[in-house]
Amino acid sequence: MPGQLYIVATPIGNLQDISMRAIDTLRDVDLIACEDTRHSGKLLKHYEIKNKLISYHEHNEDKRSDELLKLLQDGKSIAVISDAGMPGISDPGFAITNKARLLDVEVIVVPGPVAYISAVAASGLPADSIFFGGFLPSKKGERRKRLKSVSEIPATLCFYETPHRIGKSLVDCLQILGNRKAVIVRELTKLHEEVISGDLARLTANYESEKLKGEIVLIIDRHLIAGENRAGKNRKSISELVAKFQEEGVDHKKALKLAAKEYGISKPEAYRILQEEKGS
Repeated sequence: MPGQLYIVATPIGNLQDISMRAIDTLRDVDLIACEDTRHSGKLLKHYEIKNKLISYHEHNEDKRSDELLKLLQDGKSIAVISDAGMPGISDPGFAITNKARLLDVEVIVVPGPVAYISAVAASGLPADSIFFGGFLPSKKGERRKRLKSVSEIPATLCFYETPHRIGKSLVDCLQILGNRKAVIVRELTKLHEEVISGDLARLTANYESEKLKGEIVLIIDRHLIAGENRAGKNRKSISELVAKFQEEGVDHKKALKLAAKEYGISKPEAYRILQEEKGS
């Protein structure tokens, strides 16, 4: 008789965010498949779980899935965990779950923390309809294409991003999606947890060139901010945008930079257009 495959959520930062059921499951299974044996070893040590760990990550997922499925068919019970959160959600786990289903192996989910769900809850943005896009592509062209494909979805948009790419992604989000309310949530449940609220224009101006540390979730509202339009759709003039940002307390130099970002043009080009508008 086949064994059981357990998909077990683990803490995304704070080790206390694990259920008693998850702890019991990790103790009782025959084997635990994890992304990084050293990382997961710390979790097991903390809860005095003495069980065998085997690596299961994006580079060996297909091959390892077949090995684990053979063990499952031999009657072994296996738990799959990721470094943080729920396996299969932007982490390894899909391949073995899919193959197990096809072979009628019982798959049991042990729920727990998921970063983007917690981030939405903390963001203050609508949570009645959510679109989760995982990690945005690292290449600019692919990233902008992805953003265009989701620009009309009537839902709060959620993406994972890395510290070294968040600035570039904010620029593309502003240019493709237009200025919307947005929230950056980083280091969830950890010592330096931070929730940064604003709009895409302001967040872009603040973090385009400044690196944020830690794991990042970017939450974007489904609607443009009232009175604003997406690029190319009867938007405000450069001078109107500069005036608006100055009314919000931003100095002229930074206001011009924000306007340039919203138009997707360079600051010198924005300045040239501003002078033309003043002369017209």
